[in-house]
Amino acid sequence: MLQSAEQKYSPNAVPTTSYTPVKPATSPTDQAHIGRSLVIKGEVTGAESLFVDGRIEGTISVPGHRVTIGHNGNVVANITAKEVVIMGKVQGNVECSDRLDLRSESLLSGDVITHRISVEEGAVLKGGIEVRDPEKKDQKAHEQAQHKQEASKAMASTASNA
Repeated sequence: MLQSAEQKYSPNAVPTTSYTPVKPATSPTDQAHIGRSLVIKGEVTGAESLFVDGRIEGTISVPGHRVTIGHNGNVVANITAKEVVIMGKVQGNVECSDRLDLRSESLLSGDVITHRISVEEGAVLKGGIEVRDPEKKDQKAHEQAQHKQEASKAMASTASNA
C-alpha cells in the first residue's frame, strides 16, 4: 500500500524543525514621530529621523538624519540636520548638511545654511539663504588640517633646535 508523503499528526511528537526568530531589520524610513497634541520645550537631539506634527520650542539637532515638519507642525527652534523638509511652520534658523525642501503652504522665518534648496510654489521664506558648495567645505577642511600639520612640524623643529 502506498503512503502519502505528508506526515500524520501525532499529539506527542516533537517538531523536527527548530524555529529561530528573525531579528527585524530597521528600514531607512524608521523615524521618531511627535504627534499633533504634543508640545516639547527644550532641546531635542537624536540619531534617527524625526517627524514633527506637534509643537517644539527650543532646538532640534539630528545631524546625519532628516527632520520633517508636518502640515500641523509648528516649530519655534533652530534646526540642525542632514536634510530638512518643511510642510508646516518654522520660526528659527535651519542648517542642513545636505538639503532643505520647502513644500507648498510652508512658512520658514529664519536664516538658512544648506548645500541644496528646493522651494515649491506657495512656500514662504523670510530670511537669508547661504548655499554652500560641499566640495569647497571638504577642500577648506583639508587646507586647515594641512596648515595645522605644517604648524606642528614647525613647532617640533623649533623645539628640537632649542
